[in-house]
Amino acid sequence: MDVAIAGIISSVFNVAIIFSAIVAIIVVPRYLKAKERAELHKTIQAAYEQGQQLPPELITALTQDVKVKPKASPARDLRTGIIWVGVAVGLAAFGYAIGFEEPDATYIFLGIAAFPGFIGLAFILMSFIGRDRS
Repeated sequence: MDVAIAGIISSVFNVAIIFSAIVAIIVVPRYLKAKERAELHKTIQAAYEQGQQLPPELITALTQDVKVKPKASPARDLRTGIIWVGVAVGLAAFGYAIGFEEPDATYIFLGIAAFPGFIGLAFILMSFIGRDRS
């Protein structure tokens, strides 16, 4: 009984570590970036209140950090669709490979692969429709 409890605790601990790592990879850089922006804002505000002029290098540095989302285009839709279809093919191949050990897993992974596959096909279809309108 002690071995079973230790196994459960170990499994829960492993899952917690994985999800904590994912959260840390996403949240920590955003937090640090927001903190850096707040400090920069305070510095600029203090300089403005004292009547100091901002150097052009600072303004250039601030504007370079802005990310602009590219416009939708048929070529972009086609690339996105190909990536989604590639993810679907990868999941299907993974399910096929696991199917040698566990035959029922093939159907599960084929079902999961259908979602990115149909999303990819929709993007590819949108790329062809967008070409007609351009």
